[in-house]
Amino acid sequence: MARTGGCGYARGRFTLRQGKQVWRVLVVEDDPQMREFFAASVSRCTELQLAGSVGTVAEAKAWLDDDANTVEVLLTDLGLPDGSGLEVIRHATRLHPRCEPLVISMFGDEDNVLASIEAGALGYIHKDSAPDDIAQTILEMLGGASPISPMIARKVLSKYVSSKAAAPVIKKELAELPRAALLSPREQKVLELIARGFSYAEIARLQAVTVHTVQTHIKNLYAKLSVHSKNEAVFEASRLGLLPPPA
Repeated sequence: MARTGGCGYARGRFTLRQGKQVWRVLVVEDDPQMREFFAASVSRCTELQLAGSVGTVAEAKAWLDDDANTVEVLLTDLGLPDGSGLEVIRHATRLHPRCEPLVISMFGDEDNVLASIEAGALGYIHKDSAPDDIAQTILEMLGGASPISPMIARKVLSKYVSSKAAAPVIKKELAELPRAALLSPREQKVLELIARGFSYAEIARLQAVTVHTVQTHIKNLYAKLSVHSKNEAVFEASRLGLLPPPA
């Protein structure tokens, strides 16, 4: 478990550093490189303090159970080696009611998003569209925003738009979401090559990656578009305006 040094002193629900409010952040992420990426972004921000950085549910709960630790922001993944980040969110908000959870996950399905919100998450960022400066996203959340990836927002809003009781304003918000943000640049390129009839091996050669990497991109494509085949992916992508109309 990595802990930061004492560069401020506790007062109320935040730290004061040279008379400035500083918010303490706990990072829960099992991938070491991603965890270090998030931790480094938080550490560089003068308005945030890295309070802790762990990789499992058990470590997160132990950290939160320590009376010496306080936290204002929980940045957590959902898919952890020994359980779900939902457990961490519930544990954190129970022990620290003012803690504001932000989820960053590869899971983009409606069930995980809604479960996270119900558990107390105030934001949900898909890892494929994670910002280079996660600290800025955290500050926006602390300022009252509810950061959510466009792809995630589209899926959640689609549930309500599909119902007869959907409000016109929700339909308008869905229509205005940036369609290009649904897919990562690499996924978009793979999609275009699929639509042109290239095989996995041909796409791998053109993109200078392995066939396994291409299969991973396609798996992510299927999940994001809620489809199960190449033909369905091309049809749904065309319907959403992610592919140019056939010449």
